Amino acid sequence: MVRPATASSHAGLLVIQPLRRKHCAVCRRGQLSLLVLEEGVPRCLDCADLGHLVFLPRGDTALTRRSREESTLSAVVVRYNRRKSRYERQGVLVEEEALARAEERCLADTEARRRRRARDARRRSAQDTRFAQTFAAEVRRLFPGCPAERAGAIAAHASLRGSGRVGRSAAGRALTEGAVISAVVASVRHLDTPYDRLLMSGVPRYEARRRIAAAVETVLGGWREAGTEVG
Repeated sequence: MVRPATASSHAGLLVIQPLRRKHCAVCRRGQLSLLVLEEGVPRCLDCADLGHLVFLPRGDTALTRRSREESTLSAVVVRYNRRKSRYERQGVLVEEEALARAEERCLADTEARRRRRARDARRRSAQDTRFAQTFAAEVRRLFPGCPAERAGAIAAHASLRGSGRVGRSAAGRALTEGAVISAVVASVRHLDTPYDRLLMSGVPRYEARRRIAAAVETVLGGWREAGTEVG
């Protein structure tokens, strides 16, 4: 027999999901999936005056809280866990109208969060655009001969949010000269030398860098000269 006292940690009215289907002691209805124990005997929800309530499974904390706030009458649904020797909450019973009102409140919150996320995304995008423009301007200051389009591509690649690249580092965000030069060197290494092909052919990274070092310096030297066009 299920004893309500063992489930006393759950405040308010208790409804039990029995481990074995039982009969109502009043109306004799069988196979009860939910019941209330009164005076030690099971009663169906109708006989316990709870039949008008609807079941809301656990899982959505905000919806559960608001449903109980909106509902004049509610009950906690529990089930006995034999392995853990305790009752565990399965959900709540609330008035259907209360659940509908709670769902509307949660939907309003969801829409508000969606709008806030959209605003935050627009703000971050504007910040990223301004930062990339500033980064590109610094590339052009250090390497006047670097084409504007290439400087923009270097800045966009290095400063991509969430990429972990040099532009997102503390030094990159501070636009230190070393960080900007590192971004430019990386771009030249991959796009203007056979570095990637050497790696794919099995050449160790440090050896590949040694082989293309002169080519990198040639491009950088040309870009350091104002007015030089390197395409």
